[in-house]
Amino acid sequence: MGEDAGKDGESLEDSRIIELFFERSEQAIAELSEKYGRVCLRIADNILNNRLDAEECVNDAWLAVWDSIPPERPEPLISYVSRIVRNIALKRYQRNTAQKRNSFYDVALDEIADCIPASVSDGDEIAEAELAKAIDRFIGTLDRQSRIMFVRRYWRGDSVGDIASAFKKSRHYVSVRLSRVRKSLRQHLTGEGYLL
Repeated sequence: MGEDAGKDGESLEDSRIIELFFERSEQAIAELSEKYGRVCLRIADNILNNRLDAEECVNDAWLAVWDSIPPERPEPLISYVSRIVRNIALKRYQRNTAQKRNSFYDVALDEIADCIPASVSDGDEIAEAELAKAIDRFIGTLDRQSRIMFVRRYWRGDSVGDIASAFKKSRHYVSVRLSRVRKSLRQHLTGEGYLL
C-alpha cells in the first residue's frame, strides 16, 4: 500500500501510521482513529459501560500515543494502542467505582479474582511484572479458541454473550470453557509457586 492508501477508503499500514507520528503529522491521529478507533472504543466501553467516558478514554489514548511515538516504534501497533486505552479506562473505572459497582465489568473481575495471587500487592511493580509473565506463559499453552476467549473476556472485557456470538456457540459453552481455563490458570500459577 502506498502513502495514498487511506484516501480511497483503505487503511494505511501500521508502519506508515507510525512514520506519520515520527513526522509529527496530525494525520497520524486521524489514521490511527480510522483504523483502530472502533476496537479501542469497544475496549473502553466494555470496561466503563459508559459511552461518553469511553470516548474520552480513547481521546486520551490518542494523546498518549502522540506523546510516546516517537521515541517508541511499537509493533504491533494495535496491541500498543489497545494496552494504552485499556489502562486509561481501568484508571477511570477505578475512579468511577470507588463507591459503587459496575456489574458488567465487575462480573469479569470477580470471575478471575480467584486466579490472582494474594501475595502480589498493589504497587509492587516487580511482582506484578512477574505475574504478568507467568500468565503470558499460561496463555501460550492454550489452544487458539480458549486463548481468544480468555483474552476477550479478561483483557478486553467482552461479555460472555458477545464471545458466544463471535464463536457461534452457546453462552453455556463459553461459560464452561472459561471456567476450565480459569481452573487451569490456577493450577499453572500454583505450579509456578504462587499462593492462591
